[in-house]
Amino acid sequence: MENKSLRAETQSNAGGQFSGGGAQFKESPRSTSSASGSPISESLARGKDAVGSAANEAIDSAGTDLQSLQTDLNGLKDTLTKFMSQAAGEAAKSAREVSSHVAGRVGGVASNLADRGADIASTATEQAKTFASELESMARRNPIGAMAGAVLVGVLIGALGRRS
Repeated sequence: MENKSLRAETQSNAGGQFSGGGAQFKESPRSTSSASGSPISESLARGKDAVGSAANEAIDSAGTDLQSLQTDLNGLKDTLTKFMSQAAGEAAKSAREVSSHVAGRVGGVASNLADRGADIASTATEQAKTFASELESMARRNPIGAMAGAVLVGVLIGALGRRS
């Protein structure tokens, strides 16, 4: 029954008034379009402008930040290039110093070995001369023993020659 009375009230108020549930709403076709349309469109325009300006500021800020980041990265690249160049220079310098030091040490050792080799050669020469003079003196004192020793050495050399 309430629905029927609500419908009847709605139909009778089609000219502009609605009342139901304790609330009243007056509707006027002229007041909606002229009075409230203008402030809404102005609010929309202001909101649109604010959003547009905020977006432009964000784009400008992002562009500035991107440019700053690019500058920083280029500076970092230059610094890294200089560092690598200096490190390579230091490594090459260190390698030259080490190789020079090693070459000096090797030269010193080689010189020392050559001196020792010369000393050994002269000692061996002296001992060979002493041994030869000793054999000569033995052969003069005992010629038959020297001949027997020579024959024995000849037989040994012959036996070794056949095996090869």
